[in-house]
Amino acid sequence: MKTENKQDYLIAIQSELKAPKNQFNSFGKYKYRSAEDILEAVKPLLKKYGCYLTITETTQEIAGYLVLNSKVSISDGSKTIFVEAQAGINPERKGMDIAQSFGSSSSYAKKYALGNLFLLDDSHNVDSNKVNEPVKAKMTTDIYNAMLEAINTGKRWGCIKKDEQL
Repeated sequence: MKTENKQDYLIAIQSELKAPKNQFNSFGKYKYRSAEDILEAVKPLLKKYGCYLTITETTQEIAGYLVLNSKVSISDGSKTIFVEAQAGINPERKGMDIAQSFGSSSSYAKKYALGNLFLLDDSHNVDSNKVNEPVKAKMTTDIYNAMLEAINTGKRWGCIKKDEQL
């Protein structure tokens, strides 16, 4: 099914694509999706909308660091849209040989380029480490009673000493 303009097919795929986090990391105790999971999920939609996907990768040195760039392009044959994502490569990473280090960086960059192209939400990703999640304060009975007293007596909560009036 061909679409009228270059945005139509991408909008349709972004709306219909379901790529659940079916992988589980037992060490970090989190679910995730891989680049392969995204690619398997998008293939039927590419066929449905008559478009294709290409992935190209390049490496370069930036400020002394080796960086892998993954470019994901989607096209209907006449118009192409692309996004890019980068990942650093550490050839001296403990427990990995150089091929594994490149492969790991390739998977990471490819997954994020695909996620950006298809607007996949990764807000609960391990990379976030829950850093941006707000910490919920627990309401204790003492705090509740003190706040209720402040409201009933006109005291300013948290700004005055106990039994002090405004």
